[in-house]
Amino acid sequence: MIKILVVDDDRSIVDLLRALLSREGYEVVVAMDGKAGLTAARLDKPDLIILDVMMPEMDGFTVSGLLFQDPVMRLIPVIILTAKHHTRDILELVPNVRVYMKKPFDPPELLDRVQSLLQVQPRPA
Repeated sequence: MIKILVVDDDRSIVDLLRALLSREGYEVVVAMDGKAGLTAARLDKPDLIILDVMMPEMDGFTVSGLLFQDPVMRLIPVIILTAKHHTRDILELVPNVRVYMKKPFDPPELLDRVQSLLQVQPRPA
């Protein structure tokens, strides 16, 4: 089963993503802050990560950057979900971020992005 890690401190977003992704047959793992997300990524080895930017403990850009430093974790595609809408914010993205989506996001579009990334992405060992 394909495993997706959702890292977001907003319970309503987490619940929406869990329902949406579970309905599509994905196993969903959740972390409610950046530090827990980094730990979950290392322990659960997800096939894809959906990551909020503004979170307590550690922001999404930091989490993504640390994942990219790990030779295995860097292969996991990352979708950034954020309320940040300025171009200068986008410039902070690190190389393993494949998709940047603004909140509120369109659920069918998110599912399309997830499916596309999983089709072209090699799975980590």
